[in-house]
Amino acid sequence: MANATLTISSKNYSSWSLRGWLLTKFSGLEFDEVVTAPDDASAKAEILLLSSSILVPCLRHEGAVVWDTLAIAEYLNEIMPEAKLLPADRILRAHCRSISGEIHSGFTTLRASLPVNIKGHFPNFKVWSRAQADIDRICTIWRECLSKSGGPFLFGTRSMADAMYAPVVTRFATYDVKLDPQLSAYASMVMNLPEMQVWIAAARQEPTDIEELEVEY
Repeated sequence: MANATLTISSKNYSSWSLRGWLLTKFSGLEFDEVVTAPDDASAKAEILLLSSSILVPCLRHEGAVVWDTLAIAEYLNEIMPEAKLLPADRILRAHCRSISGEIHSGFTTLRASLPVNIKGHFPNFKVWSRAQADIDRICTIWRECLSKSGGPFLFGTRSMADAMYAPVVTRFATYDVKLDPQLSAYASMVMNLPEMQVWIAAARQEPTDIEELEVEY
């Protein structure tokens, strides 16, 4: 049994659970999953975008209890520095924190109108203009990072930022968001990461649907 646990909710719908799970996987910390029931009030509120952090994801490790994705990232970077979840360079580290904070607290229209639904696929989905503005901003962030780092990840090697933006990658796939070749290659790489493939396979096996999310916004 691992000396860490990570509490998560739906693998099909929960962007925050995906972030926390990927961060922990990227860090190399061994952990056991604790999955909350679909009808748990706190988990459902998180999935339905009413809160970015209530009880899930929640990392418990050697007496520490960490329940916010940015805090989880910082904690994992502290205890597993060899994973390099944050860049070594001070300026790049600040940039990584900034864009991770931006996705953590912003892009509310994108979240509401294109909710995570890994099993879903909506070709030619009509995107609201305000959601398109969020998409454009994300594309600018990715493009600037990839241009500066040379790729293949946002900061060259896999980092906290790639985990934070991974749910956006799934949204773009679900809602058929068109990307230029550079960004399409990045998104495809993220979707094909071994960890993502494990998550996606589990998401597709989830038997329970949440009616509130079966809506075309």
